[in-house]
Amino acid sequence: MYQFPDELRKAYESSPLSFAYYENIHDRAVPVLVSDGFCRNTCMSREEVMEWLSIGLFERIHPNDVGLVSQVSDEFLHHRGTYNIVFRCRIAPIDPYAKIENSDERYVQIHGVGKWQTMPDGKELVVISYANLSKTKEAYRETMELYALRQSDLFYTDQLTGLPNINYLKEFAEEKINSIRANGKTPYLIFSDIEAMQSYNNQYGLEGGDRLLCLTAETLKKLFPAALIVRSADDHFIVISTLNDAAEIEERLHEANRIIREEAEGNTLGFRSGVCPMEPGTTLNLALDHAKHAVKFIETDMTRAVEHFSQAVDDTYWRKRYIVENIAQALENEWISVFYHALYRIENRKIAAFEGLARWVDPERGVIPPKDFIPVLLKYHQLYKLDLYMFDQVCRKARSLYDNGLPLVPVSVNFSRQDFDHADIIGEMNRIYNKYELGGRVDKSFFIVEITEQDLAVGTDQLQKELEQIRQNGYGLWLDDFGSGYSALNVFSRFDFDMIKCDLDLLQHLDDHGGINRVILRELVDVARQIGIHVLIEGLETEEHLAFVKEIGCELVQGFYYHKPEPIEELLKRQTCAGLIKLCETQQERYEQNHKWLNVCKA
Repeated sequence: MYQFPDELRKAYESSPLSFAYYENIHDRAVPVLVSDGFCRNTCMSREEVMEWLSIGLFERIHPNDVGLVSQVSDEFLHHRGTYNIVFRCRIAPIDPYAKIENSDERYVQIHGVGKWQTMPDGKELVVISYANLSKTKEAYRETMELYALRQSDLFYTDQLTGLPNINYLKEFAEEKINSIRANGKTPYLIFSDIEAMQSYNNQYGLEGGDRLLCLTAETLKKLFPAALIVRSADDHFIVISTLNDAAEIEERLHEANRIIREEAEGNTLGFRSGVCPMEPGTTLNLALDHAKHAVKFIETDMTRAVEHFSQAVDDTYWRKRYIVENIAQALENEWISVFYHALYRIENRKIAAFEGLARWVDPERGVIPPKDFIPVLLKYHQLYKLDLYMFDQVCRKARSLYDNGLPLVPVSVNFSRQDFDHADIIGEMNRIYNKYELGGRVDKSFFIVEITEQDLAVGTDQLQKELEQIRQNGYGLWLDDFGSGYSALNVFSRFDFDMIKCDLDLLQHLDDHGGINRVILRELVDVARQIGIHVLIEGLETEEHLAFVKEIGCELVQGFYYHKPEPIEELLKRQTCAGLIKLCETQQERYEQNHKWLNVCKA
């Protein structure tokens, strides 16, 4: 049942006017609020009125009028007609001892006028105002005037900020837009969203949040004095600006943010805004959609507060929408496949392992790069579905290789910290492993979880426990992107890893800033040796890179110099004649090389 905001409920319930609000629930008008004026007219308490309207609506209506009221109410509830009806109703308790000559004397004539009202959160309710026609004409006239006043005030005004609300925007925005165009200018629609409003409410309370909303409203009114400014819903504001200069609009929005950050209670990030010019032919709804897309384009970039709509912004928005709406279908239909990227051992130049990488080839959009779909899935908390799917595909392929007597090489799959918040990752991995009956055929150590240091930097104690369980269950655990900007050596004292992968930027920018990355990589390899962890350097692309990693005694490398990611079938087909079995380490070779490295570490 609909819940009114506290202030709005108090205002409506204390009104001397006679009206009631109803919500359409399963094609039935359910009362959600009645005014004091309604309660007085019926000579009942609010609880009694709500019970009467809920279970005995027609109890007091004259039997001859019940059918008409029922028909009009039903048509109005289903948007097939208006609610403007006169009917007879008892509005006072019946005295059983009173002598009444005519039973109709028990009834008075009631005039009911109903309208649909959109609430601040966008919910549509029915509000019906009731007038007693048995009163004098003057009293009736005053009642209807008050009703009209209430409608024009509450229906079109946001009660907290005093700004016009979304009902006003729908009714009168076109007039504002047309007047701006009539003066030879282009209207600009601005959609603003207060940043982290929920966190602000949690910290400073709902009253503090209300003060922030009012401050935002007053600041926008000050900086856009001739504009139509509307509080939409929650923490959203819409501005139709008369300013005809996008740069000036952006400047004023930045100034508004500065004022709000300075004058607000405690800390706030202000608001983010999308700006859309309303060229001829651009409707209000289209401009509003475009402005919202522009805001979403900013996402979590803390350095930007304003984005102007463009075709590129719109294309990006719809690409993201497509990814989110089609990820389930892509996984089900296997539009996403595993590309295998080889990891080579420096000493014997053989493939020691593969990294499984996701590649999305869409029947409608063609190739969707990982840099497009992975951040989107992460943002909308869908990445765990992809990561578990990748693990499933890798396990399935391992069973196929085993059954066909082909070389088996360990394969890593990337997992995100967020995955562990949405699924029982360990349980799912074991379920998938058992699904393909790999026990006794392919050891669990052939399957490795990669997690980035960025994820560990914001991970919890619970994440640490779950990562420990991965190794306890027999799977491998690698630390990815070490040295990417979040690095802290104490990560080795908190987690047990089988291997660290040094971020590719370190190798690809060896000579930047006086060659500092050469020193860093040399020390990282040395630290890994001393603590007994395998080490790999990513981004190997040139002969110079290869010479350097050999010089510092690195164990493993990965990069386009040796191999680009590709389906395992392509690799098998292309290299069978060249002797793929010789290019991949055997299990015995891998065992010997691993122990050789660990013995070097101990020495």
